[in-house]
Amino acid sequence: MNEMSTPSVADHGASAERRDGGRSDGKIMDGKIMDGKALAATLRGEVAVKLRALIAAGGRVPKLVAVMVGDDPASRVYVAAKAKACHEAGLLGEAVILPGDTRAAVLAARIDALNADPEVDGILVQLPLPAHLDEGDVLARVDPEKDVDGFHALNVGRLWQGEPGLTPATPTGVVEMLRRYGVPLVGAHAVIVGRSNIVGKPMAGLLLREHATVTLCHSRTRDLEVMCRSADVLVAAIGRAGMIGPEHVREGAVVVDVGINRVDDPAVVERLFPGDKKRRARLASKGYVLTGDVDFRRVAPKAARITPVPGGVGPLTVALLLESTLIASRRRQGLTA
Repeated sequence: MNEMSTPSVADHGASAERRDGGRSDGKIMDGKIMDGKALAATLRGEVAVKLRALIAAGGRVPKLVAVMVGDDPASRVYVAAKAKACHEAGLLGEAVILPGDTRAAVLAARIDALNADPEVDGILVQLPLPAHLDEGDVLARVDPEKDVDGFHALNVGRLWQGEPGLTPATPTGVVEMLRRYGVPLVGAHAVIVGRSNIVGKPMAGLLLREHATVTLCHSRTRDLEVMCRSADVLVAAIGRAGMIGPEHVREGAVVVDVGINRVDDPAVVERLFPGDKKRRARLASKGYVLTGDVDFRRVAPKAARITPVPGGVGPLTVALLLESTLIASRRRQGLTA
């Protein structure tokens, strides 16, 4: 991806490697709305170009395997989307779907087999897992060199040590979006609301790599509004519909909404989308409306740039997952760029 006056791989780790083969025209995307759907299409196209270069160098086609336990409808949609994206980019994608009552030993054996398979470059475990399975144990079972989700403790450590490694797709996508839209990060104050292992914590590590000054907030942070208003870049990943309002945002800040919430309360829908007939109709037909952690309608006028929900950060996750699979495959084949 595009090279942005950054130091070395030792300083930036995997994010530096991600920028190879990026935009050659040097153009920066413009507009207040940061369009994740359009950027994801660009990134998938770049993955396809890099894949052709890998094949031309004598490499084989990378393969990603998604492991799912149970029959959660949302998880099935996510797994299918990842497999489809793989095929569209020219990668091999496979889904392993196990019954919801699968024992821990059976799942461990299946992951061990994928770890040992030389044709498999990336493994991801679709979360959430059924309650009887220990999420930490399962994620720790995945070979760190195939851990394209970046959740293994070794990859978490590499992130915080500034070493090359696989990083979680969603926060990596946020950093790439900020780069592509020309948002200055060096010396900027970035405030993250949310401390999950999947988004908040790795987001902090990745922004530190970009030389931002990072404040990590959460549900128990005192004077949250004051903390948020000090941000040049505000990242909302708290999992509460419309929690971040204009009182949290200073004029001219960049706002990134990572949240995606299903709202089924008509009063909340009306508060967030007053008079919006389309969303009322969606609520009536589907029983819910999707919204982020940011009250977009009220915050957007104050923001210099902002991501919508849907169509913002969400589409980037799968695109960066493909990129991670390609990176893992190149390393495993000894064909790193």
